[in-house]
Amino acid sequence: MLEMALTELFSGVPFEEFRGDMSRIVRGIAYDSRDAEPGFLFAAMDGLHTDGHRYVGDAIRRGATAILHARPLTDVPPNVTCIRVRDPRIALSPIAAAFYRYPSRSIKVIGVTGTDGKSSTVWFIAQLIGFLGGRAGFLSTVSFKTGDEVVKNPFRQSTPEATEIQGMLREMVEKGQDIAVVEATSHGLSPRTNRLGDVLFDAAVLTNVTHEHLEFHGSFEQYRSDKANLFRAVSPDASKDVQCPRFGVVNASDPSAGYFQEASRVPVYRYGSGGELEALSCKEEVSGTTFRLVHEGREADARICIPGPFWVENALAAVLAAARILELPPLSLAPFLHRLRSVQGRMDYVDSGQPFAVIVDYAHTPGAFLKLLPWMRTRTRGELTAVFGSAGERDREKRPLQGRAAGAHCDTLVITDEDSRGEDRMEILEQIAAGCDGKRRGENLFLIPDRREAIRFALSRARPGDAVLLLGKGHEGSIIGPRGPAAWDERAEAEAALRSLGYAG
Repeated sequence: MLEMALTELFSGVPFEEFRGDMSRIVRGIAYDSRDAEPGFLFAAMDGLHTDGHRYVGDAIRRGATAILHARPLTDVPPNVTCIRVRDPRIALSPIAAAFYRYPSRSIKVIGVTGTDGKSSTVWFIAQLIGFLGGRAGFLSTVSFKTGDEVVKNPFRQSTPEATEIQGMLREMVEKGQDIAVVEATSHGLSPRTNRLGDVLFDAAVLTNVTHEHLEFHGSFEQYRSDKANLFRAVSPDASKDVQCPRFGVVNASDPSAGYFQEASRVPVYRYGSGGELEALSCKEEVSGTTFRLVHEGREADARICIPGPFWVENALAAVLAAARILELPPLSLAPFLHRLRSVQGRMDYVDSGQPFAVIVDYAHTPGAFLKLLPWMRTRTRGELTAVFGSAGERDREKRPLQGRAAGAHCDTLVITDEDSRGEDRMEILEQIAAGCDGKRRGENLFLIPDRREAIRFALSRARPGDAVLLLGKGHEGSIIGPRGPAAWDERAEAEAALRSLGYAG
């Protein structure tokens, strides 16, 4: 059982004042008062909709004996230690790293950032390392693996708070993992959250940068800069208990590749068109893609058994990262690529015996749409329908861009709820529809806020040879409305809708 005195926990953390016994032993850290237990430190952090200081009393009633706070507290018992800092969220990262005995010092850590393809690339890297005899844990939007078992991500955060990150890295170390592969979102890399601020990264991987999360970052330039913090964090001289190459990997086809290279203090390798590692002579089939893997003039036959050109890009990123961290020639990984499996909720075909294709995918950004939809258009004999929405209280500017991308490549659009949260559902749908140039309401453009109803409507209109894409939810286990999250399973909803239409599998 981990425990630490407050004096040790705060040895490297600046604080403005404290009241009480700093020699007190802490046995856990919580930022949600419902998770507080006897002997815990409770961090009173500001959230999007609430203020953690409101829950200090509840945390104390549950046994918390120390409080990390920013604003003055009243009515706190004298036997509870209070430590005031400028921002509890920023302070939580070094505190969590100290409490879990700085786990990233004892394991090789690869960070993966980008607008699209992060989870798939994380999963591919971990699989490749395993195929080659290594032991890799990982943290991603979809799932976690700290030991032998892959478990579903229970959080609605791709990069959870620092306590979870540091705790899972410690589990990986204790369970004998050699390498940790961490999905590093722009939110997690931002100094405003500092979730990843005390993770010692050995490698940084970039998939791409397109329009997303401007509601948080304020501008594309800031969004890109926050992502580049991953590359800035890889230090050539970081002191760790494990040694390995330190490097970066970027997508040579992405316009921001040079920006990330300039942000790096370690060597950066490029994949894709014009990079050190390329996929040439690609032959796409329903069952996957065959290609020539080319590295510095040498070639090897390769195949991935997942359809779609975007998977090839993710596989190239994974090959470069896994090969460099293991100090192997990239082409030596070619024979293993056919064993890669896709992530849950990504290009997930739903087959209940219907004569048209139904596919669940997590694509939810304009950039992802522009990769997926043109490819689906060329492979759909009949009409292509997309069912999608846009998250409430998130990037508003991307909504018409989603509509424009979908409208350009789909015959029919059914715009629906994604996670409306506290926003007006119809207002979100109207903002998407504003970009759907050339589409006529009631003919090939439909606004149906209830997602279950929207899915059934889209499937009821499908004919033999058509394809219906259900986009934006993918693996997620809930849909968030004004009253909070409700259980949701996109694949199960599609199967239920198909059953109601007479397709029983």
